Amino acid sequence: MKETWRWFGPNDPVSLEDIRQAGASGVVTALHEYGPGEVWPVQDIKARKALIEDAGLTWDVCESIWMSDEIKLKGSDAKTEVAAWIKTMQNLAKAGVKTICYNFMPLLDWTRTDLTYPICGQGKALRFDMIDFIIYDVHVLGRDGAAADHPADLVFEAEIRWRAMSKEDQSALENNIIAGLPGSAKGFGRQDLVDGIKNFSPLSHSDLQANLASFLAEVVPVAEGLGVQLAIHPDDPPFPLFGLPRCVSTESDLAFLLEAQQSASNGLTFCTGSLGARPDNDLPAMARRFGEHIHFAHLRNVQLEDDGSFYEAAALGGSTDMIDVLDALVATEKEGVDRVIPMRPDHGHLLDFEQNQETNPGYSYIGRLKGLGELRGAIAVLQKNYDLNSAR
Repeated sequence: MKETWRWFGPNDPVSLEDIRQAGASGVVTALHEYGPGEVWPVQDIKARKALIEDAGLTWDVCESIWMSDEIKLKGSDAKTEVAAWIKTMQNLAKAGVKTICYNFMPLLDWTRTDLTYPICGQGKALRFDMIDFIIYDVHVLGRDGAAADHPADLVFEAEIRWRAMSKEDQSALENNIIAGLPGSAKGFGRQDLVDGIKNFSPLSHSDLQANLASFLAEVVPVAEGLGVQLAIHPDDPPFPLFGLPRCVSTESDLAFLLEAQQSASNGLTFCTGSLGARPDNDLPAMARRFGEHIHFAHLRNVQLEDDGSFYEAAALGGSTDMIDVLDALVATEKEGVDRVIPMRPDHGHLLDFEQNQETNPGYSYIGRLKGLGELRGAIAVLQKNYDLNSAR
């Protein structure tokens, strides 16, 4: 597997030289200055690629081409937005960037309720607290019918906690949920969220799947002609939010989208943290079933709790058997011809050493370096064992 690193461009507090010193050889990035529906000029892509290469690295994955809500709402009927997305893909291919991560999450991108959750002896982590999310949905946002979308016992617990929260606590919670996390296309104000929920609420799970299939029908044939690998990212978290469906959350969801366009260009970003936030997802089995379609891997772990909450755990800790997942990924890579899966360590803990330094939530340098070190060692052992067993 090829070690890569998420980089948010020239304004990222983690520099390209820092990435080289971490031992990674590849970069995962995007032109974050452009918004959904805007075409990335080829000259700007080439300039960013040259900057990366001048630092002795390679640009291996584009994460992500922003996708407008219009595409998610209408599929290929959002003709202008789809055309702009395809044009950016073509420009990336012209510059030699041919693996593209994207997502199809309606309205909100990846979501957390707490950005500095303390873990004893491990620093601070990102957390999705189900009770806090219900507080926001039911009591702060006041969405019609919200209480009925959550288990009654959790709604009761949320009301008790909400009554003890200050206005400042409620405001901080709202900011964490809707202001936009690193890599998100945009942040929201409360009215933006209300309006967005209204737009998406008529869609069912199957409607959203149909819109994804319609989008894929437009872009996959173009990607094939360009030699581009599309790698959809799972929903994060992988369950409905604000009563809205999500359609890249389960094994059956992944099977559906791969069946919708049977092409080597139609593939997956296998994010162990996103998929691992559902206890009914068997990640090692999914990695083995979909291995040939995995074009990119996000490697992180989460600790699940009984009420649906989770927090970012150590790479080899948490609720997912990461060693078994890595074994499956190594096997699918070894079984391919000239196949190398780019991977990146994801969502590191914020350790005390970096507490007073500028960091993006989830993207501290030392926290990710710690995760990369753990993953690097595990992968090296698994690769050696695979080669020894194959030689027997």
